[in-house]
Amino acid sequence: MSASNIIDELKWRGLVNQSTDEAELKTHLNQSRTLYCGFDPTASSLHIGSLLPLMLLRRFQRFGHKPLALVGGATGMIGDPTGKSEERNLLSKETLAENVAGLKAQMSRFLDFDGANAAHVVNNFDWMSGFSFLEFLRDVGKHVPVNAMLAKDSVKSRIERADSGISYTEFSYMLLQAYDFVHLNKALGCTLQIGGSDQWGNITAGTDLGRRMNGASLFGMTCPLLLTSDGRKMGKTERGAVWLDAQRTSPYAFYQYWINVADSDVVMCLRYLTELSRDEIEALEESTKTKPGERAAQKSLARWLTEFIHGKAGIDAALKATDIFFGAEIDSLNDAQLSEIFADVPSVSVTKSEFDIGITVVDALAKTGLSASKTDAKRAISSGAVALNNRKLDADRQLTHEDRASESVIVLRNGKKRYALLRIA
Repeated sequence: MSASNIIDELKWRGLVNQSTDEAELKTHLNQSRTLYCGFDPTASSLHIGSLLPLMLLRRFQRFGHKPLALVGGATGMIGDPTGKSEERNLLSKETLAENVAGLKAQMSRFLDFDGANAAHVVNNFDWMSGFSFLEFLRDVGKHVPVNAMLAKDSVKSRIERADSGISYTEFSYMLLQAYDFVHLNKALGCTLQIGGSDQWGNITAGTDLGRRMNGASLFGMTCPLLLTSDGRKMGKTERGAVWLDAQRTSPYAFYQYWINVADSDVVMCLRYLTELSRDEIEALEESTKTKPGERAAQKSLARWLTEFIHGKAGIDAALKATDIFFGAEIDSLNDAQLSEIFADVPSVSVTKSEFDIGITVVDALAKTGLSASKTDAKRAISSGAVALNNRKLDADRQLTHEDRASESVIVLRNGKKRYALLRIA
């Protein structure tokens, strides 16, 4: 792809929220440039809130530019006050080092670290750790007007809160991020910083500092935040954040999050997060209007993102788990996978000795609450409504260890979607 039309690509996708002079930026990007985006190492995995800026770096690389993914080993010790109502706990050096390593590993799925415009992961601890406090004040701080810092929304909103305020530590975060841009410009020729719209104040602090310190002409651009149509941040569920790490959020749970995106949000997600073409996205947008029940846009979104993040094995596992929930026979799964698929269904545990003494299917249906009584359970079995591990039963019998769908779980179903788990502890 040509480096000259990246802004056109981003604009039709709705990914340009704010920028320093757009005409100048577009001209600047007529040739290959180096850009960066920062990522906060508060955990060892990224979550789906990081998907948008990561995909943005990837898009720039595909158009011939050189992306830098900055992992904030230094700024992570301070904490960005942007969007926060109170000061957060500071992380230890050891925890930060572990988190930085985890983020670096994840970024290899998004960025190409080989070739003429190879991506690089940089850590601002590498250049900030050598600064003494006095040196930083002398060499950097004197170039930053306090009035300009106080006018930034991220600082002003905290200062105006009578219940919390802002510490000097967090107040200094903007200055550290601004210096990152100056350093990357001098060391690696970086001329553009990108980030979410909440980072606009920090980004413009960097462009201003580069001009004041070195006379550099630097550019900034933000993308929208990943919000639902009613203004809520995407990626939060009742069970917590949706992570990119399969150990934290399984491919099945990841797939299910996207398959359940509202019609009002799905086209935005397709534009922001996938590499589907304009024609493909517009066709899916039309199907959302004319055939909403088919949920074709959600299925395309969930398939694309799950395979992109978790690979073919991940999407295969997610689709298999989805089929199981809708009645496919259960085999070759473990306790953890079954617990993930059936996280919201009733679960009853029995001891191994209780199980060995003897539990019938009728007993299990009554015990798990799938039937109101044993008589009701027998009636359900005789009518063909009951399934064991999604295999239909035609008569009551005693359960055996061979009936386990995994190490310790038996899956019972009464009707099409009424499930319960019997766990042998």
